Amino acid sequence: MNILLIDDEASLRRTMHTALETMGHHVTEAKDGMQALDLLAHHLFDLAFLDLRLAQERGLDLLPELLRLAPGLDVVIMTAYATIETAVEAMRRGAVDYLPKPFTPDQLRVSLGRITQVRQLQSHALELEEQVRAVVPETDLRTEEPVMQQALDVAFKAAASEATILLRGESGTGKGVLARTIHAHSPRASAPFITIQCPSLSAELLESELFGHVRGAFTGAVRDTMGKVAAAEGGTLFLDEIADLPPALQPKLLRLLQEKRFERVGETRTRACNLRIVAATNRNLEAETAAGKFREDLLYRINVIEVSLPPLRQRRRDILPLAEHLLRFFARQTGKSMAEFTEEAKQAMLRYPWPGNLRELRNAIERAVILAPNSILGLADLPSQVGSPPRSGVEVGAAVTLDALEAEHIRRVLASTATMEEAAQVLGIDASTLYRKRKRYGL
Repeated sequence: MNILLIDDEASLRRTMHTALETMGHHVTEAKDGMQALDLLAHHLFDLAFLDLRLAQERGLDLLPELLRLAPGLDVVIMTAYATIETAVEAMRRGAVDYLPKPFTPDQLRVSLGRITQVRQLQSHALELEEQVRAVVPETDLRTEEPVMQQALDVAFKAAASEATILLRGESGTGKGVLARTIHAHSPRASAPFITIQCPSLSAELLESELFGHVRGAFTGAVRDTMGKVAAAEGGTLFLDEIADLPPALQPKLLRLLQEKRFERVGETRTRACNLRIVAATNRNLEAETAAGKFREDLLYRINVIEVSLPPLRQRRRDILPLAEHLLRFFARQTGKSMAEFTEEAKQAMLRYPWPGNLRELRNAIERAVILAPNSILGLADLPSQVGSPPRSGVEVGAAVTLDALEAEHIRRVLASTATMEEAAQVLGIDASTLYRKRKRYGL
């Protein structure tokens, strides 16, 4: 590493300089704060060792200035006057470690090892983020539709606040993507973004996943777990499909929102938390409240700021730009040379109602890129339902059989969900029943 050594004792600087260079690092010395700031203004450093008491100044007062000039700098405080209070204050102001003088070369090596390990983990995390970006299309929130632009304006204004946000919209409209974007534009962006799927588990297991549990709290609880609330500390907790939150958990979520306090399953100790909640639903929560399935006070609490995302059929001007964005992404991912659609394919995409919204569009373009034999995507490369003429008559109340209605509904749900399991859950049937119905209707 490139290390800046800030200490007013020349003998200690010489000793540390030799020790650090022996360990393979490059070292630059500074005798006071002014010289250190000047060096930081003109050179890049990975790490600084900073004495707590310089001749005419305090290292703790200099620390924020160092980090202001070099935000990525790791700073280790050194002092012969070590106390718990100064160690805590140093960490609070941004130091990553604390070395009491005198320290041995082994202690110095241990401190450097910890810092190196953290930097390697950060580098690995960035590498993983790059890999995720390589397999997941980058979010494109540009829009030409006023209704979508209005929703985004509200979301970005609310992002800077601490207010709870409720995202409404049909399945596949991008509520999860927008929730993550809100987090990225908030003051909590550097802290975790944690998602919990409310329909995913039974009430008991969902409570454990949300709040955590202690060992022995229930059968199978062989160790303590911290839960998603604790994992989201300082950041954002995204509650997806909150309408499916079991009634038994709704009072506990209400308390979390009101008091920022909770208890782990099987524990009496009350814990405090610091997080921001963003919730999403594709259901009418007011109707759920009227039916007694969702608490009215909880609805008021989560609906501080509401953002309604329009379905893709109401964003006609965005369909082709979104499709072209996805085409470029999947072409890069598969190594194919593709850049455009035929006019026939474009018109078909504009006519199609996209019941599965953005998720269905993404799946359609990915499939087309993988299977297309040519460099230009045509109508034949798109899923059959996209290229088919608009269906007439298969609507609720029309002169059609129940079988025809069921077949059409299953087809649309399959198009709007990512997996068979998710489709079966939306339809309220098990996966084996869905398989038989698909076979029966030829879906």
